Amino acid sequence: MFAGFAIMAGITWLERLRNPGPSDWVRNLQAYALDFGISYFVHVYWPKWMGGSLLDAAAMPYWLALALVFVTRDFTEWLFHIAQHRLPWLWAMHSLHHSDTEMTALTTNRHFCGDRLIKALTIWPLATMIINPTSSMFVIYAAFSLYHYFVHASLKVDFGKWSWLLNSPAYHRRHHSRLPEHYDTNFATLFPVFDVIAGTYRRPDGWPPCGLDEAPRSFADLLDWPVRAPLRRWLAKVTGKTAEIPAANAEA
Repeated sequence: MFAGFAIMAGITWLERLRNPGPSDWVRNLQAYALDFGISYFVHVYWPKWMGGSLLDAAAMPYWLALALVFVTRDFTEWLFHIAQHRLPWLWAMHSLHHSDTEMTALTTNRHFCGDRLIKALTIWPLATMIINPTSSMFVIYAAFSLYHYFVHASLKVDFGKWSWLLNSPAYHRRHHSRLPEHYDTNFATLFPVFDVIAGTYRRPDGWPPCGLDEAPRSFADLLDWPVRAPLRRWLAKVTGKTAEIPAANAEA
């Protein structure tokens, strides 16, 4: 926890030095607190997969097993991210992450609090079914996951012709872009090779605007985000009044 907070704070400090403009830091910190609470619950109380795995990491050469753990877990994260943009009910939750109009390191934990619970039921057990990491491998993967704070940073870092090797702020900024020509691209979590294979890879081209038309205005909005639009439609139907409903945004 402390390492993640320190990295997030350090990158935020760099961002403020380079671009001291407005940011939705209050809402992002509130989402961070919710995300930490759910993360603690999942880590401590959620039942772990105990049904065995196709590959036993402990019985393999360490370097090979560690590489397979990274590839497997990153691939399942990439699949889930694709699903978040294809399935309306998952997009209703994931759109909270995309609602930040000035993506920064603090945006990293701007997720609906139910996301981790769904992952704990789906892709995390799936990854363990494929290969069960040793404790040290899991710690290494978790530590490397802190790289996501850099990926979301408001720092104009672009790996250029090597952007297909590793995610970067410019690569992920294109994924959050408001521009229609950028939709449905660059879903990578860590390794863009999966985007390359699927045809969703696009080399970063500039620093486009990001965000959605609708953003949370209160802590309560973070809690009911997925049902806000349906609720407004229902209220409009009941009261006969026109409700301001954010337009559906199918962007990536």
